[in-house]
Amino acid sequence: MASLQPVSIMKAGVEEERSEMARMSSFVGAIAVGDLVKSTLGPKGMDKILQSVGPNTDTVTVTNDGATIMKSIGVDNPAAKVLVDISRVQDDEVGDGTTSVVVLACELLKEAEQLVSQKMHPQTIISGWRKAVDASREALQKFARNHGDDAVKFREDLMNIARTTLSSKILTGHKDYFSNLAVEAVLRLKGSANLDAIQIIKKPGGFLHDSYLDEGFLLDKKVGVNQPKRVENARILIANTPMDTDKIKVFGSRVRVDGVAKVAELELAEKEKMKEKVDLILSHNPTVFINRQLIYNYPEQLFADKGVMAIEHADFEGVERLALVTGGEICSTFDTPGSVKLGTCQLIEEIMIGEDKLLKFSGVALGEACTIILRGATQQILDEAERSLHDALCVLTETVKETRVVYGGGCSEMVMSNAVTKLAETTPGKEAVAMEAFARALRQIPTTIADNAGYDSSDLVSQLRAVHNDNKDTYGLDMNNGTIADMVELGITESFQVKRQVLMSAAEAAEMILRVDNIVKSAPRQRMPDQCM
Repeated sequence: MASLQPVSIMKAGVEEERSEMARMSSFVGAIAVGDLVKSTLGPKGMDKILQSVGPNTDTVTVTNDGATIMKSIGVDNPAAKVLVDISRVQDDEVGDGTTSVVVLACELLKEAEQLVSQKMHPQTIISGWRKAVDASREALQKFARNHGDDAVKFREDLMNIARTTLSSKILTGHKDYFSNLAVEAVLRLKGSANLDAIQIIKKPGGFLHDSYLDEGFLLDKKVGVNQPKRVENARILIANTPMDTDKIKVFGSRVRVDGVAKVAELELAEKEKMKEKVDLILSHNPTVFINRQLIYNYPEQLFADKGVMAIEHADFEGVERLALVTGGEICSTFDTPGSVKLGTCQLIEEIMIGEDKLLKFSGVALGEACTIILRGATQQILDEAERSLHDALCVLTETVKETRVVYGGGCSEMVMSNAVTKLAETTPGKEAVAMEAFARALRQIPTTIADNAGYDSSDLVSQLRAVHNDNKDTYGLDMNNGTIADMVELGITESFQVKRQVLMSAAEAAEMILRVDNIVKSAPRQRMPDQCM
């Protein structure tokens, strides 16, 4: 009997990778992405230059923020995209740990690759990993400290967390100064954790140390011509409405008239329509009118005649935040003055930052609102400073909600690693091998931190493991001196929420990739013949 030929059930153009080839492709793609960002981990991590080149754009970003790097690189490998996603979710959820989560997932997959090559089944590895995750989480919870009931110690914890977060960023040279800024801004929120109330404005010029925190809200706009530059006890009408009906906006419009006088009549009719709209706006009795869209010359003149400050083309995020902090609502129609809520503010005035004029809103309805003004030499420095400060603010707001803290410098990872190792010693079967691999992956975090600082990681991690086995579980890596030290004395503190999120996300992502035994790439969509012309 003739041998059966393999039957293809896929369309032409479909690519398929099976079993070992699919798994290896997943491992290689994910590990490559992890190795890319590994060198940015820790207080001595290096930066990456990300250059976007296109027909209309040529932007350069200098950063060591894991989420920014992962968002910017274009990856085609499906497993690598999973790591990009966990980095993005880590950034959205807790704001920091975006590099750690990718590096830990990468190290887990490296260990899994070794175990799979030794003919261990992926499901056995996953079973051992799940027990290891439970042991790690339990150890981390026991290790956590909580000073939420002591205002003085809790503020000290917040300062230490901010310093630790900023120590690996561009702001490390001014970490005490910016840590204080971040803590002051977050404590103003009074536990609301609404980061929209904290505005960050970047102004090139000066030095990073010239940055400062100011109460209220700053709008990067100027007042219209012949309008008041200062308004006290302001009633603010915030709108998103076109104020250019005196222009014919449809390109190619043709108007036929039998005389020049008719053109004047058309212009007059358009002006009357605009005047009616301005009168409707003024019927709300505002002293300040802020519009998301442009305000053209004629309506600006009408507002000036009535002594109303009119501000045009306020960016959408600025208008949204302004509505939040002043307690107003954004409106588009003005027929029912009674149903529109105006914002309030004690004082609006022009101020100078560097060579730019801005509008400062003092005494806003949302008392916790504040603005951080960042100064710096170049736009790249300012962008990276904003990313660094945003990470610190996110971590601090999470810590205000979940007040437990743990110690950094690889200390927490070593505590979890030792807990997993002890459990593996009492676990029979192949699962114990997988658990030991999980513990080795956790130890790679302090190893990478030491490598990036240029120290002997094997020696330092061995010393760290020895002191932890001697019940000195608060010891970690001191990367300023290249030794191990007590993290309590050094004040190297991290958020419990961040550490837990890193552990859970990395383990889940590595497990998902390890489960893969088939990759199917669908056939590309065929272009129609007329599309190829």
